[in-house]
Amino acid sequence: ISFLFASVSATAVAMIGVTPISGMTLMTLVVSSLIMVKAGLSGPHGMLAALLIGGVVCTALSTTATLVTEFKIGYWIGATPRKIQISNFLGAALAAITVSLVIVLLNNVYGFAPGPDHPNPLPAPQPNAMAAVIKSLMVTAHTPWFLYALGGVIAVIVEILGISGLAFALGMYIPIELNSPILAGAIVAWFVKRSKGTSAVGSGEETHQDRGTLIASGLIAGGALMGVVSSLIKWIEAQSGTTIIPDIANTGAAGNLIGLAAFAALLVAVYLAAKKGD
Repeated sequence: ISFLFASVSATAVAMIGVTPISGMTLMTLVVSSLIMVKAGLSGPHGMLAALLIGGVVCTALSTTATLVTEFKIGYWIGATPRKIQISNFLGAALAAITVSLVIVLLNNVYGFAPGPDHPNPLPAPQPNAMAAVIKSLMVTAHTPWFLYALGGVIAVIVEILGISGLAFALGMYIPIELNSPILAGAIVAWFVKRSKGTSAVGSGEETHQDRGTLIASGLIAGGALMGVVSSLIKWIEAQSGTTIIPDIANTGAAGNLIGLAAFAALLVAVYLAAKKGD
């Protein structure tokens, strides 16, 4: 499965610049779960095996997409494939260690499933979707094939209407608190594009969009890193029994207004930064 989907991932990146890693990983989970159930392997052991297979395939897909992109850029700048491959092997090893530690940290601080120690766990929409798929095949034996087929039909319909099926699906199952910043970013991008009027050769519209994309990418990466740093601080506080940073989250309406004002200021800053150079 990894070899088959890796070729699909490489082709997708080469042709359209993106690869449907989540979709192909879910497909892998469905296929592998069906095969193992037919072979008599189900329950917790079967779920673990399916997750391991899905993890291998997901890693292969993401690594393939990265390699194809780096090979293309390396061809332009004259880099050798050997050095690119060596750096990717080292990066994959370091990433495996780092991600494993981060997952353990997040589980200890926030948790991924409701429980006495973690009444409000992290949403984790993608893992929850994968868990629902595996459980329906290996535990409950009531697979909602009709819903899967209905989702496929809806995806075809929205694509015919000119709407991205992936974006529509993400909006359907990602929580509203995660969707709201995405919507706000799209509105800012629309204003940036609209401010240039009708696109013309040399208008610089593409430059502004690229700059905005870079800024948004930096915010995403920075937000993720600060989330890990915040989790590490909370873990240290729990272990040591001391307060490093005061908790100012529960400040009522005033705190909500301050947060909203800060978010609005960030949107304005992103807009102005994307427009810089006019």
